[in-house]
Amino acid sequence: MPNLTSTDSEPHAEQKPEQASDSLLTPPDVMASEAPPSLSPVSMEPPIPEPSQVPVQAPGAATPAPVPETRRIYRHKLPVRLAHWLNVLCLPILVMSGFQIFNAHPALYWGNRSDRDRPILSMRAMRTESGDVKGVTMVLGHPFETSGVLGFSANSVRGFPAWATIPSGKWLAMGRQWHLFFAWIFVINGLIFGLYAILSRHLSKDLFPWWKDLRGVGRALLTHLLLRHPAGEEAKHYNVLQKIAYTGVVFGLGPLIVLTGLSMSPAIDAAFPELLTLFGGRQSARTIHFITCFLFIGFIVIHLSQVVLTGLKNNLRSMVTGWFSIAESGGTHDAQQGN
Repeated sequence: MPNLTSTDSEPHAEQKPEQASDSLLTPPDVMASEAPPSLSPVSMEPPIPEPSQVPVQAPGAATPAPVPETRRIYRHKLPVRLAHWLNVLCLPILVMSGFQIFNAHPALYWGNRSDRDRPILSMRAMRTESGDVKGVTMVLGHPFETSGVLGFSANSVRGFPAWATIPSGKWLAMGRQWHLFFAWIFVINGLIFGLYAILSRHLSKDLFPWWKDLRGVGRALLTHLLLRHPAGEEAKHYNVLQKIAYTGVVFGLGPLIVLTGLSMSPAIDAAFPELLTLFGGRQSARTIHFITCFLFIGFIVIHLSQVVLTGLKNNLRSMVTGWFSIAESGGTHDAQQGN
C-alpha cells in the first residue's frame, strides 16, 4: 500500500507544538504594567497640592501677628547702676526716719519762728463731744479728718503711723541716728554721681533736656497718658519726660533737700548763716524740706509705675546687668524703654 503522508487534515494534537512566545503567554494586564514608562520633560515648578492638603483658616480667625525681633544694647554703665541701687537703699530709710523726726513736732510754719496759732500744716488728735478721739490734719487752716492714718492711729497720738516710721515706736534719738547716717551716704553718692555725669558727658548727652527735646513735651506727655510708650530706635535713649524728671531730681531736688536739711542744724547755721537767709529762716527751711520729701515720693511712685508698665523684667535686668532689650519691629512691654 502506498504510504499516505499526513497533511493539514491530520489532527494538531499529534504534532509537537513549538514553544509559544512570552508575549502570547503573558496576560494583557501584566504586559501593561511591565511596559517601559513614557519620558516627559522635568518640571522645575513645585507640585500643586491637592485641595484637601491646603490649610483652611477658620472664618473670623485673627491673622497671627509677626513676632518682633529683639536685640540687646548696653544702656546703663556701672557707675549709674551703683548710684541707682544706693539710692534705692537710702531713700526709703530717709523718708521713714524723717517721719519719725517730724512726729516730735507734727506741724510746719513759715519764717524763723514757730507760730502755733497759724501753722501751714499740722497733725493732731482732737476729742469729740461724744468722747471719741479722732485724728485731724490742718492744711492752711482747713481741717480734714485723718483718723487711723495721720494725727491719731492705733490708739496713739502721733503724726505719721507706726508702720510709716523708723523706728516704729516713738524714739526720736534713734530716728535721728538713722536719718543722719543714711543722709551722708545719700550726699556722698550724689556728689560722686554728679561728678561722673559731668565728666563723662552723661549729663549733656543723655540726661539734660535741650531745646530740641523740649519741643516734643506735649506729644511725649500724650503718648504716656495713652500708654503708648516708645519702642525700637526711640527706646534706645531717654525721652524728654525722663530727661526732665532725672535732671530735675538729681540736680534740683537732691541739692535742695540736702541744703534745707543742713539749714536745720545749729552748727551749720553758725558756720554758714547765709543758708538761713537763703531759705527765709529755720522754719521755712523745714517746710521746704518736708515738701521736697513728698516731691521725691511722687517721683518714686511715677518712676515705679513706668518701670512696671514698660516691662518690669527688662528694666530690672538693664539696671542690674546694664543690658537692655530693644524691639526692632512692633514692640512689646518687655522690649520697650526703661525708666
